[in-house]
Amino acid sequence: MTVTTPKGFRASGVAAGLKASGNPDVALVVNDGPDYTAAAVFTGNRVKAAPVLWSQQVLKGGVIRAVVLNSGGANACTGTQGFRDTHSTAEHTAAVLRSGPKPMMVGPGDVAVCSTGLIGELLPMDKLLPGVTAAAKALTADGGSRAAEAIMTTDTVAKNAVAQRAGWSVGGIAKGAGMLAPALATMLVVITTDASADNETLDAALRAATRVTFDRIDADGCMSTNDTVILLASGASNAQPTLAELTAAVTEVCHDLAQQLIGDAEGATKHIAIEVAGAASEADAVQVGRVVANNNLVKTALFGNDPNWGRILAAVGTTSAAFEPDRVDVAINGVWICKGGAAAEDRSKVDLSGRDVQITINLREGEMSATIWTTDLSHAYVHENSAYSS
Repeated sequence: MTVTTPKGFRASGVAAGLKASGNPDVALVVNDGPDYTAAAVFTGNRVKAAPVLWSQQVLKGGVIRAVVLNSGGANACTGTQGFRDTHSTAEHTAAVLRSGPKPMMVGPGDVAVCSTGLIGELLPMDKLLPGVTAAAKALTADGGSRAAEAIMTTDTVAKNAVAQRAGWSVGGIAKGAGMLAPALATMLVVITTDASADNETLDAALRAATRVTFDRIDADGCMSTNDTVILLASGASNAQPTLAELTAAVTEVCHDLAQQLIGDAEGATKHIAIEVAGAASEADAVQVGRVVANNNLVKTALFGNDPNWGRILAAVGTTSAAFEPDRVDVAINGVWICKGGAAAEDRSKVDLSGRDVQITINLREGEMSATIWTTDLSHAYVHENSAYSS
């Protein structure tokens, strides 16, 4: 149940030696058609990695026949040589696919490139390019799970998802465990469908899906340089879903993957859903949810199993959202410990012993709502990120 579940796709994951651990670190996903339409969304960070800049150019052509991904190095902040290396990776991928046992009519401009890992260092091309060759030879129609393993960095588990429909499906793989913040979170995601859809339809479906899934997870408020989410359509099922049907299926896969990302966030001991209700606008609801999700005092309190609603209310007060402080209600795990901006039920009734935490904030200003998913801030997160590059 992965990126190769939809018809018309092959994938692989191999170890090229980019990671000191020897674990798989090069993945390849190819679209065997008959359609090759695509859509993508990228990081909102102004500092963009070379693979992001390259893939943005590829997308303008409207066709993506292959996506090559590596872990073990981000190829970000690497100057002109980093971009040349990305170009070389696409050229090499196209060449080996043209000459493989199942030759593809593919050029470098049809190959998207994704990288993840430490920022600021050039990739070892003497290892990466042979790894691409090996990945091309290893392509299979059931290789999606191996591709998911090869793109892991600090992830503890590979991430796969599928949405099945009558006669067609959507599948996906993802990586991401740190630098999880809006504008995609630090993720590489490849989504596939065997439905038939033009580029405009795919773009509309993907943007609608990411807006309410990947853009609403926020583990640590840190935005990556490499975020990429790519949607490929093969048309191999001959199904032609409506935009609404395609959007629903893509959203289902994106939501599943997003929850796996936040569930595997670095050092997390709590999986926190912040639902903001009664907002005057969706934008207000999202703003309030994100501010609470990014508040270190809230996050550390939850790590310590402390239902400190005062910290939540103080965070809400830093936003420009419409609300009156003496009307806001706050509940944690179903216990309304704040009513009308003041203490209500006894906070000792809140059970925070489990991993899942539900925070509900009612602004009492309207009918709009939104949910942001986040995590706590633990000793393990600080330890892991203090030693990441060493």
